[in-house]
Amino acid sequence: MNIIIAGCGKVGCALAEQLNAEGHEISVIDTDPQVVQSVSSRFDVMGVEGNCISYHVQTEAGISQADLLIAVTDRDEINMLTCLIAKKTGNCQTIARVRDPEYYQEINYIREELGLSMSINPELAAASEISRLIQVPSALEVDTFAKGRVSLIKIQIPEGSVLDNISIKDMAVKVNPDVLICIVQREKEVMIPGGDFVLKSGDYISVTVAISKINRFLNQIGVKAKQIRNVILAGGSTISYYLAKQLLAAKVNVKIVERSLKRCDELSDLLPDAMIIHGDVTERDLLMEENIEDVDAVVALTDSDEENVLLSLFVNKVSKAKRMVKITRDSFMEVIDEMPVGNIVSPKNITAEYIARYVRSMQNSYDSSNVEALYRLIDGKAEALEFIVGPNAKVANQEIYKLNIKSNTLLCSIYRNGRIIRPSGREYIRPKDSIVVVTTQKGLNGIDDIIKK
Repeated sequence: MNIIIAGCGKVGCALAEQLNAEGHEISVIDTDPQVVQSVSSRFDVMGVEGNCISYHVQTEAGISQADLLIAVTDRDEINMLTCLIAKKTGNCQTIARVRDPEYYQEINYIREELGLSMSINPELAAASEISRLIQVPSALEVDTFAKGRVSLIKIQIPEGSVLDNISIKDMAVKVNPDVLICIVQREKEVMIPGGDFVLKSGDYISVTVAISKINRFLNQIGVKAKQIRNVILAGGSTISYYLAKQLLAAKVNVKIVERSLKRCDELSDLLPDAMIIHGDVTERDLLMEENIEDVDAVVALTDSDEENVLLSLFVNKVSKAKRMVKITRDSFMEVIDEMPVGNIVSPKNITAEYIARYVRSMQNSYDSSNVEALYRLIDGKAEALEFIVGPNAKVANQEIYKLNIKSNTLLCSIYRNGRIIRPSGREYIRPKDSIVVVTTQKGLNGIDDIIKK
């Protein structure tokens, strides 16, 4: 596909890297010539210097041949106008990043009037991911499928767990038949295990399980699942606003610590049920005054990666709270890889996942299948995808054991007519099924791509 990316900030660069790696023809537009040169040389894509709302600049970038334009500049208004011009000029599909909460309250109207194919709000998406992690506090990652009915959760097998030294096939019989282990990470090795694979304490495992059965499974394997009731959010960013709204709706007590008095006043008006504290989250005395030792979770959401990491390390020293950290720089993630900072959340990577999912859906007719969800796992070494099976899919009405499925690819769950099915070889795949697949193969665009050619 021919794709134009308008805006070469953190999100634009992440998109250029990922979509280029998936084999698409990419052009990027930015007003900064040095940024354009850097991105075009790093990822071997076409670069155009100029204002993306310019008809002539879009024409130079190839809008007449483009299948999709993605506008991810740092201004919502420019993103929306860029998409409108692209729609009129090239008649391509368009995606706009829209971050402002005021705009997002009217996003359905905006999307319809501007003809947007999709809108993405990185801050809201990041807040939703953090909220899921808070709902399952013992999990390292929580990804959801089938409109929230199925979860893929990542946990570490504790010492003395019933899972230690047990095979995958025995786990289904002796521990829980409703849970399927999809991925095992042992040190640096990532595996999609077969039935004879033997688990060890210390392994990181990703399992599919119904939302309603998560806590029972965690208790079975010795992972403590304490419910989170009190949360401190460090920084009064837009992510904090969206996250606080979700947590307050779930009856969680929320404190927000923000150093800007003006922003504190704004948040007090927007979030009357939250406690807004004017102060600096890097000050130890303030944190101790706010009983940092007794809270259930601390989420570091300041604009500084360094502050977020230092706060999380301090919390780890004085408290047993669950810790979540917003990180924006990939290079920084490598530095903190072995540090006990807790869960890491990257808004730009979440945004790239959402858009990559849409791009893959564009490549496959719904008559075959449609990509409903896409998550990159373990630093991109594996992917979890949800497909809706179309009526003309090759796998439709076939027994699973008869399919010549690619290596390192596993069907994790089937959602059908309100029922979650753990796939077996004798199970048929039906049209309209929601299928969750985990794979280390790259670039699956449809359910039929799981079959060897």
